[in-house]
Amino acid sequence: MQRTAECVSPGHPDKICDFIADSLLDKYLESDAFSRCAIEVLGGHGLIVINGEVTSNTDVDVEGVVKSIVGKCDGKEYKVIVNLVKQSGEIARGVDTGGAGDQGIMVGYACDETENLVPLEYELARNLCKEIYKVYPYDGKTQVTIDGDKAVCVVASFQNTKTPELLKLVEEIIEEKTSYAKASAVRYIINPAGEWNMGGFDADTGLSGRKIVIDNYGPRIGAGGGSFSGKDYTKVDRSGAYMARKIAVDLIHKSKAHEVLVHIAYAIGIAEPVMATALVDGKETQVSGYDLTPKGIRETLKLSEVEYAPLARFGHFGHDSNWDK
Repeated sequence: MQRTAECVSPGHPDKICDFIADSLLDKYLESDAFSRCAIEVLGGHGLIVINGEVTSNTDVDVEGVVKSIVGKCDGKEYKVIVNLVKQSGEIARGVDTGGAGDQGIMVGYACDETENLVPLEYELARNLCKEIYKVYPYDGKTQVTIDGDKAVCVVASFQNTKTPELLKLVEEIIEEKTSYAKASAVRYIINPAGEWNMGGFDADTGLSGRKIVIDNYGPRIGAGGGSFSGKDYTKVDRSGAYMARKIAVDLIHKSKAHEVLVHIAYAIGIAEPVMATALVDGKETQVSGYDLTPKGIRETLKLSEVEYAPLARFGHFGHDSNWDK
């Protein structure tokens, strides 16, 4: 069966926005671990807009943080518009009692296809993007199609590259650093629209939360709730998804299963989930033995110790996070 997944580099406009959102979240949490943040970022063409809700006992130089990340555009400082207001009191009254910050369905997944327990096509696309980014730290995208457990088509587009050199690097990464390709069987598509030098915010507009499928497990696994970046633990879009992944990882080890899919559903203002189920190799079971309240998740996963900005670069699962162990 053929499957395809993609990845984008940290230089991609959407990922820059995710990184800004989580960098601001880290700054607020640094001085006030119980800051409530829902920060959205729009960026491009010399303009960065920071919008959303923050309730915190600390002040952050938002514009300074942003400019330390994006530098300049056409030799000029970016114009930064900040519009952060306090969390709605009608939402806060449900969160103050320990309830979830919103309703939603969170998805956790694990499989035995890779050491990192993520889908093979996703792992290959991400690893390829990581390796290219080490050499060319710019805007870029990768995409890998597999047939069974072999790569059959590889796409790579990266800013500031010469196509022959990029092709050589991609071939080396796919054929020499993995066991999932045969040189004669792989179709390589490199810079298919031509070589390009304008990227990032100079070429395109970015928006935080727009790469939700890449942030999860790739297109094979449906994404449940909203985006992650810029949100504190009370937003179960993020913390619930991390916990669902933890449960999936635990179950795949405990059951020696090939694949585990976890769904957790919440109602705004209520601490306990309204549903928590797992499919272990297709067999449904109820999730038990975990504190699935926002507070419980924060304590279980030690979210107060997490630095969020690095997670915004190459996806949130399959690394060495507390929810991946």
